[in-house]
Amino acid sequence: MSRRLPPLNAVKAFEAAARNLSFTRAAEELFVTQAAISHQIKALEEFLGLKLFRRRNRSLLLTEEGQSYFLDIKDLFTHLSDATERLLARSATGSLTVSLSPSFAIQWLVPRLAKFSELHPEVDVRIKAVDMDEGSLSDDVDVAIYYGRGKWPGLRANKLRAESLLPVCSPRMLTGPKPLKTPADLAQHTLLHDMSRRDWKAWAKVANIELPNVNQGPIFSHSSLVLQAAIHGSGIALGYSVLARPEIEAGRLICPFEEVLPSKNAYYLVCQEGQADLGKITAFRDWMMETFREETENEAIPTPG
Repeated sequence: MSRRLPPLNAVKAFEAAARNLSFTRAAEELFVTQAAISHQIKALEEFLGLKLFRRRNRSLLLTEEGQSYFLDIKDLFTHLSDATERLLARSATGSLTVSLSPSFAIQWLVPRLAKFSELHPEVDVRIKAVDMDEGSLSDDVDVAIYYGRGKWPGLRANKLRAESLLPVCSPRMLTGPKPLKTPADLAQHTLLHDMSRRDWKAWAKVANIELPNVNQGPIFSHSSLVLQAAIHGSGIALGYSVLARPEIEAGRLICPFEEVLPSKNAYYLVCQEGQADLGKITAFRDWMMETFREETENEAIPTPG
């Protein structure tokens, strides 16, 4: 036997209006217009075949039937709210699977993960390193770090940080047999490429120089690899600032020139829209956004001089 249920949006409107004895306050509470509340109440009365409200002296009163119906359903809304709060409380704990590129994991997240665990010991973070994202999350992933324009259908995307590319090299390159003094000196060195040669070509335009060796030099599949090659003196890399920063701060890399190449892409934390407000996801998102905010405020790229 099928259940005979009234239109649930209309019941929600009725409960708010009956509790407040005001269509206006019900509309404000539910973020709709007063006309929408009136329409929903009328639909519910037609479904029930009963009048639920009556107006008297510019006030709103419940009919006898309306009062009886309100007393019967108000506890249902209380139970629903309590059940939702309990579920959200449970969702604040347990495992959280984070999908991200190996380079972002190695250079940024892993060195900072202990801090998150210290703040939220109830959340067990699981790292899933993937080479490429397809703009969709698999069922076993709670959140992901994407690099792009911020538009992925069905996903909530929170911008973490804009990005730029800058030349980086070992400090030894400044005092070697071919010291780097001006951007034009790059023509005498090996250029290291992250995925493709396009970025060095674009950077050369920003620096207003010609690099005859821009079509030469090794190409690396991961940003962390090109940074390691630069650390070991294999050449000069064009690194992503967020990923290169730990190596710069540790003194393993230096930025020899001030010219940078702004990226049209940025880092985003993404999750399924329907899960965006789960406690553990909210905790991780808030921590990442606050960490990036603090680091951006204190950021300074050291250059020789």
